[in-house]
Amino acid sequence: MIDLYTWMTPNGQKVSIMLEEVELPYRVHRIDIEKGAQFDPEFLKISPNNKIPAIVDHDTGLQLMESGAILLYLAEKTGRLLPQDFEAKWRTIEWLMWQMGGAGPFLGQVHHFVAYNPGKSPYGEARYTKEARRLWRVLETRLGDVEYVAGDYSIADISIWPWIARYPIQPVEMDEHPNIKRWYHAIAARPAVQRGWDVVGAGRKLPLP
Repeated sequence: MIDLYTWMTPNGQKVSIMLEEVELPYRVHRIDIEKGAQFDPEFLKISPNNKIPAIVDHDTGLQLMESGAILLYLAEKTGRLLPQDFEAKWRTIEWLMWQMGGAGPFLGQVHHFVAYNPGKSPYGEARYTKEARRLWRVLETRLGDVEYVAGDYSIADISIWPWIARYPIQPVEMDEHPNIKRWYHAIAARPAVQRGWDVVGAGRKLPLP
């Protein structure tokens, strides 16, 4: 049994979707970050960075924070969604790191400056809008060459997709990115993705362009 500490964010959704995909039993613990639950001393013992998601795997006794590390751990534990072929494995990790270092942080800043705090920082809005559009172009170009981000469906797709699912509040047009749109719908149709989308019961529907 795995205890999953999470909330309705792209980083949280990565892990719940992964757990559904690999069919491991897990319990959900709601960490309502809108009410500051991530700063609870008990949660701090599990996630020293006060961030969701985090897991405790009672099978191995391991507890982990950081969504990328958790995806790699679950892939290795189950032998699924991370290819073992040398090149394919590193291509998958490459795109996982692209999300961790680029798409996640910068799209997150778009949400903060453009969607939730418009007008407070014209410089911030311009900077992160420009980078969001660039990141979308990178992904669009990549998906023009492959069906899924690293070739086959993998943890790379699972890490990126929840961030693209915030497209309604990002300064981009899905219809202008047909390769992303095709990929997005293919992943949205997966039963595990649909189950993992709202495990905290926030009542948010999966957006479909």
